[in-house]
Amino acid sequence: MALDITAANSIFVITVTSLFNAPVRLENYAADRAWDAPELEVAETAMSIDGYLNAGWVPNPVDQTVSLSPASSSIAVFEAILTAQQTARSIYRLGGEVTLTSTGRKYTMVNGLLRAASVLPAAGRVLETRTFAIRWQSVIPAGV
Repeated sequence: MALDITAANSIFVITVTSLFNAPVRLENYAADRAWDAPELEVAETAMSIDGYLNAGWVPNPVDQTVSLSPASSSIAVFEAILTAQQTARSIYRLGGEVTLTSTGRKYTMVNGLLRAASVLPAAGRVLETRTFAIRWQSVIPAGV
């Protein structure tokens, strides 16, 4: 039996309790990529002079980039966070949850912050994708 791997029915919700009264569902992603998160380095290694590999677990934050269509209403959410941070000269903490209906998996993102943002769309023949970079303290996987 083949597993359905579509991203089209995924649900991505963020919370910013100090800014929004309710969780906000992100919609209208970029055509080729909704979000990505590079691999996470979870071990630090050192090779001893006599050939032994030594290693230890290390904590690292999880970086995620959200890519939205230039027509996405979710852009206003990130612009509101960016504006609030610039006005307050402080950061706002985010929470997040991605539900992948097709694979039956859920990922809860903890203690995040908006780390970088495209402040306006690039304009070519049409307006281009907007990207927003979030850094999470951790991501916790679970079944739906």
